[in-house]
Amino acid sequence: MKFIEFKKIPRLSREILVTEKLDGSNGQIYIVKEEELTSLDDYFFIEEHLLAKKDNLLMFAGSRNRWLQIGKQTDNMAFATWVKENAEQLFELGEGRHFGEWYGKGIQRGYGLDYKRFALFNVSKWVAKDDYITVENQKFAPYCCSVVPVMYEGPFDTTTINDVLAILKDKGSLAVPGYMNPEGIVIYHTAAGQYFKKTIEGDDKPKGVTNG
Repeated sequence: MKFIEFKKIPRLSREILVTEKLDGSNGQIYIVKEEELTSLDDYFFIEEHLLAKKDNLLMFAGSRNRWLQIGKQTDNMAFATWVKENAEQLFELGEGRHFGEWYGKGIQRGYGLDYKRFALFNVSKWVAKDDYITVENQKFAPYCCSVVPVMYEGPFDTTTINDVLAILKDKGSLAVPGYMNPEGIVIYHTAAGQYFKKTIEGDDKPKGVTNG
């Protein structure tokens, strides 16, 4: 019989990263070497979903739960189209799966924007080029991408988390200055390797349940 051990429990009082939670649609840019996709299923996947190729690198786009194709019903509000149009810059991201939020005009809150943006989640790796400086292990994101705003970095503390949320509510969005109805924050616990979210409104209710 297979033995299953109890997993180690990470310490709560460790570093966290708090970022603004953007209200849009989850997006993924996947860049992979062509020689890594060799099965028959991979062949059909490439035929149906390939958006761009550069040397031996292939680029695909996904939403939260499926791969995307160019087209009204399979494009996730034109995210796949945007990836294809910006592929030359996006190849700067390098191999891997790059997750972020596709937000702006016509998506959820909209943020008063007349266009759509893609904000990368991994603030430990990426910094927006208009921030001008990086720290150790950070790289500048492609110009076509933004990065979710960091609101706090330090030890886990519930009071600090609530204070950050209150500042967001009072001052408005950091991602889109002047927009006064932001959604909330995301807390990344480094020891647990886990994301948590806390919203300004309806945080005590299950997703999809409103006060109305």
